[in-house]
Amino acid sequence: MSWILKVRDRFHAAHYLREYKGKCERVHGHTFHVEVRVLVKELDKTGIGIDFTEIKKALTTILPDHTLLNEIYDFNPTAENLARHMYLELKPLFPVQSITVWESEDASATYSEDP
Repeated sequence: MSWILKVRDRFHAAHYLREYKGKCERVHGHTFHVEVRVLVKELDKTGIGIDFTEIKKALTTILPDHTLLNEIYDFNPTAENLARHMYLELKPLFPVQSITVWESEDASATYSEDP
């Protein structure tokens, strides 16, 4: 028996894609949406796996709101790389199953570790 807890948040940021040929090679911005999926196998006496507030608080601390992502990360800030980075940041705190980063309402990347 297990449960998947989901927490979502968003942040506003600009970035450009190095070594990319097309309009995204220029600085542009997004309202990124992030979904964290946490797997729990047990509930506490109140019926809670992990308090959503704790997950959301941790997520909020790692979101780079109102920044130029290329200035704060040493990797090319694609949705794929952002999802992996956020996964690795939260994995020591929670049993994270996956992180999805949406850079628009119809384009996202999900990172998870292989089983």
